[in-house]
Amino acid sequence: MIQHQGTVVNALADIETVTPRLLVDAMLGRLAKWLRLVGYDAVYWRDGSDEALIQAARADARLIVTRDHQLAGRRGVAAILIAAETLDAQIAEARAALGGDPQPFTRCPECNSVLAELSRADARDLVPPYVWHTQTQFRRCPECSRAYWKGTHWLAMAAKVEG
Repeated sequence: MIQHQGTVVNALADIETVTPRLLVDAMLGRLAKWLRLVGYDAVYWRDGSDEALIQAARADARLIVTRDHQLAGRRGVAAILIAAETLDAQIAEARAALGGDPQPFTRCPECNSVLAELSRADARDLVPPYVWHTQTQFRRCPECSRAYWKGTHWLAMAAKVEG
C-alpha cells in the first residue's frame, strides 16, 4: 500500500500503463464524468457487489477509484481512495494520485468513448444553427452520437479540468 497525498493506492503489477485505465465506483458518478473530461479512460460502475467490481477491474486491467475504505484497503486490490468531499477537491486528488499525461476533452463525458473529429459540414444537422454559424471545430462520440464543441461554458470547464 502506498500513501500519496492523503490518497491510499494499492498497487498491482498488472496495472502499469502511462495513463491508468479506471473503474470508478457508484459513489463517485460525478467524478467519473469529470475524469473523462480530463482525459482519463474512466468506466463508471453503477451497481453490483464489491466482488463483481473487483473482478471487472482485474479483467480489464483497471484501477478502482472509490470512497469505500474497506474496498480500497483489501489485499490485492488496485485502488485509489478518494477522501475529498467536494468535486473540485476530488478531481485534484485523483489527478495528483494518477499522474500520467491525459488529453483533456478527448473522451465522451457520458459514455467514455474516444471522441472523433467531426467536419463542420457533417455537424450542420447535429448542432443548433447558432452553434454551427459561430463554431468551426466539432467532435462526435462514435458510440452515443453526441456532438461537442467549445461552447460558452468551455472556458469554465477547461479551468476545472486543467486544475
